[in-house]
Amino acid sequence: MNVHLFVLGIPLFTSALLAVVSSLRVSIWVNVVASLASFLTSIALLFHRPDATLWLFIDDFNVSLVVLTTFVGFTTSVFSAGYIARERKEGHLNRRNLRFYHAMYQAFLFTMLLALMANNLGLMWVSVEGATLTTVLMVSLYRTREAIEAAWKYFILCSVGIALALFGTILVYLAAQPVMGPGEEAMAWTYVIKASARFEPALLSLAFVFLLIGYGTKVGLAPLHAWLPDAHAEGPTPISAVLSGLLLNVALYALLRFKMILSANGAALAPGPLMVAMGISSLSLAAFMLYKRDDIKRLFAFSSIEHMGIITFAFGMGGALSNFAGLLHMTMHSLTKSAIFFAVGIISQISGTKNIVNIKGLAASHPVLGWSFLIAVLAIAGLPPMGVFMSEFLVVSSTFARQPLLALPIMAGLLIAFGALIWKTQGMVFSKPSIDPAQGYAAWALAPLFAHLALVILAGIWLPGPLVEWFQAVARMLG
Repeated sequence: MNVHLFVLGIPLFTSALLAVVSSLRVSIWVNVVASLASFLTSIALLFHRPDATLWLFIDDFNVSLVVLTTFVGFTTSVFSAGYIARERKEGHLNRRNLRFYHAMYQAFLFTMLLALMANNLGLMWVSVEGATLTTVLMVSLYRTREAIEAAWKYFILCSVGIALALFGTILVYLAAQPVMGPGEEAMAWTYVIKASARFEPALLSLAFVFLLIGYGTKVGLAPLHAWLPDAHAEGPTPISAVLSGLLLNVALYALLRFKMILSANGAALAPGPLMVAMGISSLSLAAFMLYKRDDIKRLFAFSSIEHMGIITFAFGMGGALSNFAGLLHMTMHSLTKSAIFFAVGIISQISGTKNIVNIKGLAASHPVLGWSFLIAVLAIAGLPPMGVFMSEFLVVSSTFARQPLLALPIMAGLLIAFGALIWKTQGMVFSKPSIDPAQGYAAWALAPLFAHLALVILAGIWLPGPLVEWFQAVARMLG
């Protein structure tokens, strides 16, 4: 039974359905139910792996990201239900835009899942480009001058980046063709990885440079990150949650697939040092930029750049422990950052502002929300016993064991970012309240936030044995 076709088919069919549904209530529930169905169906992939084809495949690496993507997609759809209903009630979104939003949300999930499952390197590129186009449309949903400007910047910069990634993909095909012959097999990752040791190393090396710049733009690595803060700040908050929590992972996944091809060719360029350099630059830039952010969504957008830098650095270092740390950090960052944006969405709605200066005393005015937000920020800042602390500890300790000097900028960046997040957060939580306590929100809207935080705290205390073995197997696969 081809379970992966159902995982792909559910969001694709639902997107088409939602495009013609005019009722807001029906659209909200269809979006939630379809996202839940995608998640439940993806779990079946953990127990049943369909046979690989020239177009689609499932292995240990992508199945974990598929399940993570559908889970965060589902929890975000639950949060989105309350958020979007309130935006409609307050007149920020009209009926046509809301119908468009829900259809694009499912299309976005489809493109990400297709990119993760694609065996064909060209299909993976098309899927990432499709994810770009769907999110561009959602970033501009409010149709304000700032939102359209952010969407335009996102479209231009990411399209240029994706075009460079396409050129890199073509170069990989040119390197594969003399060895494997023309045809689909020379574009199928499962075939290419087995024959890559015989590819022309100069072509592979040149290809990876374009792929790193191209997909690195989509990951939000410095200095290719300029689109990310604007897209997060101006789009609906549920889209910020899935952009940070999911789409950045998908782009990095694509880059890692190509890294594995280069690593299998001993004469090609070593991809690790380039990834290490971009990881450190992203962490360092974002850590300092956090101090200058006054917009709460831009603040956590730069936090995403910081953490994608840490993850890229870990995979660039390579080796079993660093790769394990990178995989764990991808998972923990997705859960934690999306939880933060859930809280930020509610905070911005009840306060009527995204300006940090005007958000004060949440612990007093809205205790449950305020303390939950604080715990989420402490989690992303890397305090124990959170899962992010565990993954960052593994990154630093594995680097100290192999390259002690490289561990210094990582530790410095983490400490600088920690200081910025605590400094920005303490006023929002503990100062004299600036928000009327009568400004309420639906209690169930915090359910996705609680679910994510519970998983992050549990991961910092205990990781199930099968999950550890799973990550170890993927870490060995990554080389």
